[in-house]
This record gives sequence, structure tokens and C-alpha cells, in this order.
Amino acid sequence: MDRWSPPDYRSLMIAAVILAAMGWLGLLLLMRFTLPTVFPRWLFFFLWVSAVSGTVLPFIWLIHRRFPPAFPAPPSTLLRQSLWIGLYASLCAWLQINRSLSLALALILAVGLVVLEALMRLLERSSWRSNR
Repeated sequence: MDRWSPPDYRSLMIAAVILAAMGWLGLLLLMRFTLPTVFPRWLFFFLWVSAVSGTVLPFIWLIHRRFPPAFPAPPSTLLRQSLWIGLYASLCAWLQINRSLSLALALILAVGLVVLEALMRLLERSSWRSNR
């Protein structure tokens, strides 16, 4: 990918629509037709990650488009960032089920995931070559 040519994000938006539709429709069907036993509970977390990730992905794309970094982010990085947000939302829902989520714990989890993503972006930037 050349530094001056932006990557094609059409496939990323298709993935966002598929993730969001699968997640929200699955959550609707899950809430409507199942009882909260073990398997539907784990299916809820999977569908919640999918729904949140698909919904957040266009906003992450807009943020990267509005504030362009010196190193262009490939579509896989934007998808990974939206999956981090979906994982964070699912983790907060899981901790809220047994009432152990607090503001301090939510902030610690958010900071930890942001630091992890920053380190991964730093690793990507250090291994990026413009002639590939």
C-alpha cells in the first residue's frame, strides 16, 4: 500500500453492515425466543460483540478519515479497533451481570485496551515499508 493512495474501505463497510445486522438480529431473536440458560448467555456475548463492533466500525472509519495519521491505517486495523470496543462492551456486560462492574474497573479496562492497541499500532508502524 502506497503512502499517498488511501486503501479501499468498501469491503470494510460491507463487513460492518454484515456484523451489525447479524448481531442485532441475533440479539433480537435471542431475547425473544430463549430462556437465560448457559448456552444462550454465551451466545448473547458473542452477538453483543458482533453488534457493537459492526455498529462502531463506520464511526472509527470516520475518526480515521477526519484525523488522518501520518501512517495510514489499513482496513484490518480499523476492524481490530472496532472489535476491541465490542470486546470492551461485552466485558462490561459480563461484569454487570453479577454486579461487579464499577466506574473504576470500567476505566481501568478501557485504559488497558487503549494501551494494548497503542502498542500494536506502534509495532505496525515500526515494521511498515512504503515499497510493499
